[in-house]
Amino acid sequence: MSLPDLSGRNICILATHGFEESELIQPRDDLKGAGANVTIVSPESGEIRGWKGDDWGQSVSVDAPLSGARVEQYDALVLPGGQINPDLLRVNPEALALIKAFADAGKPVAAVCHAPWLLVEVGLAEGKTLTGYKSIVTDLKNAGANFVDQEVAIDGNLITSRCPDDLPAFGKAIAEMVSEKASAEMA
Repeated sequence: MSLPDLSGRNICILATHGFEESELIQPRDDLKGAGANVTIVSPESGEIRGWKGDDWGQSVSVDAPLSGARVEQYDALVLPGGQINPDLLRVNPEALALIKAFADAGKPVAAVCHAPWLLVEVGLAEGKTLTGYKSIVTDLKNAGANFVDQEVAIDGNLITSRCPDDLPAFGKAIAEMVSEKASAEMA
C-alpha cells in the first residue's frame, strides 16, 4: 500500500492504557513510513500498555503529556480503539477537549473500533455517517449517527473504521485526508 508523502506533517495519537495494540502500532508505523512525525499523547507518563487478544500486550512510550497537547501542533488526530482505552478517555475532560478542538479546527479526526465512543461523547456523532466495532453500533445510532458497515466511513473531517482488519484502509484514509488538507493550505 502506497501512502501520500506526509513529510513535515504532525500526527497526534491520543491513547492511554488498554489501547488495542494493532490499532495504535499499525497506524503509527504506516504514518511514520509515509514521512509523518507521529506523537503519542497520553494522560499517563512513561509508557502505556496495549491490549492484544484477551491479555495485556506490548507497551509504547508516551511522547508528550495530554496536558500540553495543543491542536495547533498537529495536522490530524488518531484515536485507537480497544474497549479499555476509549472508555477511560471518554471520562477525561482534557482528552475530550482536545478531540473537540481538532473537530472544531476542521482537522482530520480518525477513530477505529470502540474509539467512535469518543466522538459520541463530544457530540460529533449526530447526523454523521460513521462506522465502528459491532458492539457499539447501537451507541452510534442512539447518538444520531448514520451507521454503515464498511471498512472506512468518511464524513467531513471524521474518519472511522470497524476493527483491526480495516487498518490498511484506515491508514490510507488518514494519509489521504492529511495530504489533501496540506495541499489546500498551500494553494
